[in-house]
Amino acid sequence: MGVEAVMLVVLLAVAVLLWAQQLRSGNAGWVDVFWSWGTGLTGMLYLLVGDGSPLPRAVAGVLLLTWALRLGSHIFQRVRNDPEEDGRYAAMRQALGSRTQPVFFLFYLGQGLLAWVFSLPFSVIGDQQNAEPLLVITGLLIGMGAIFGESVADAQLKRFKARSDSRGKTCREGLWRYSRHPNYFFEWLHWCSYPLVATGAALFGFLWLLPIAMLAFLWFVTGIPYTEKQALKSRGDDYRKYQRTTSAFFPWRPRS
Repeated sequence: MGVEAVMLVVLLAVAVLLWAQQLRSGNAGWVDVFWSWGTGLTGMLYLLVGDGSPLPRAVAGVLLLTWALRLGSHIFQRVRNDPEEDGRYAAMRQALGSRTQPVFFLFYLGQGLLAWVFSLPFSVIGDQQNAEPLLVITGLLIGMGAIFGESVADAQLKRFKARSDSRGKTCREGLWRYSRHPNYFFEWLHWCSYPLVATGAALFGFLWLLPIAMLAFLWFVTGIPYTEKQALKSRGDDYRKYQRTTSAFFPWRPRS
């Protein structure tokens, strides 16, 4: 059994354990910590055991480690300190009713499978023998820029929520003036960096399926739909006005 198959079994087993923990605690938010850290640790393993060119392996390792530590730690702090469950999962519970736990079980397995799928590019990069230095550096700049942008968006939202007058209102400050979900946008942009780093590897073109898949999940599945549903529930007309004037995903100037 190859290392990729072993890691698939490990990730699915951890997903089942986390589902059981969610069943007791009533908080499904920890699955997001698992996804980011699970993807990061699995990808780093592939890069370390690979015997490919040092440059793409080193750049991919820096990007992946920075991404996983930042995102995983950010979500960890949010889930640990917030007594309320993430609005997306609360909305899912409300919509699913008695079907919540069977669907959540499949959802957790799906998150384990996704962590494995999103770690596979690093197996490709780990064995990459040929590299295009200019594209590798371009990927590094895009990836680190995306991590920085997502960090700024998270900090701006956190600062807004800490204000005493923010309850029932929508953040329109900084990056949130130009996109309703700048954090999702930069998360997607980050995954566009790895196909550039992998240019020259066998079948590297298939790595472009990852940003496409990330965009689909954020836009249609677990990102925007449930986040917006919860925002409309908690902020009502203020958020409806925000929807009419602000781009949903890609940053753009507000409409009048």
